[in-house]
Amino acid sequence: MVVDSLRDTEVDRIFQALADATRRDIVARTLTHEQSVSALAEHYAMSFAAVQKHVAVLERASLVIKVRRGREQLVHGNAETLRRAAQLLDAYERIWHARAGSIGDILSEPEKGREQ
Repeated sequence: MVVDSLRDTEVDRIFQALADATRRDIVARTLTHEQSVSALAEHYAMSFAAVQKHVAVLERASLVIKVRRGREQLVHGNAETLRRAAQLLDAYERIWHARAGSIGDILSEPEKGREQ
């Protein structure tokens, strides 16, 4: 595992949740300020139940946190989970840069047996 703070199942949940445009939009909206599920549902051409399902997927991935206040369920984005996902992507980028650097080193080596 590249980032020890995330288990494979958590990584799968996070990126599967973020693979959907509606869920990415919900995360973006709830990072700026918390919203009720019904307020979120007003932004999409789908049923309230469908939006609830999207929120549930995001909640299982810890990308949003849902809190009940009276009769409302308020949703706010979880920046910590996004930070951990970003750290994972940064780690993969470092691996990629190291490999690209290695390839560059190999290509810049003089060929064996060739006179210079």
